Amino acid sequence: MNQQGFQASRQQLGRTQKQLSELLGTSLKAIQSFEQGWRKVPVHIERQMLFLLALQKKGKGDSRPCWDVRNCSMETRRDCPAWELDAGSLCWFINGTFCQGKPQSNWSSKIKLCRKCEVFKTNTGMVQSKRKSG
Repeated sequence: MNQQGFQASRQQLGRTQKQLSELLGTSLKAIQSFEQGWRKVPVHIERQMLFLLALQKKGKGDSRPCWDVRNCSMETRRDCPAWELDAGSLCWFINGTFCQGKPQSNWSSKIKLCRKCEVFKTNTGMVQSKRKSG
């Protein structure tokens, strides 16, 4: 998650920097640093932000399970941890889910795949922003 995505997520959650720092259990200075691009957003903070966005969407009744959106077969559903845990709107959060026909176990490669997926976009409200290389 880049600085623009982080700031947009905070705004989507309707939180001030101070409120978000308390919600995430981190310092106000860290939040400011993420938004200014002085510090990279750590994976655990990115995951927590995306989880909060998904909860916000779920509360509005806008979420749909991945197996419905992706039209997964029953065989694929039975092998997928998202189906087993009845967490179809949180498939992107769970490692080992079956995406593109194989289990995804690495967060960094998984989230790249998820950011292109309609399930992720719908259930988190995230629109992929252009990332700076580096």
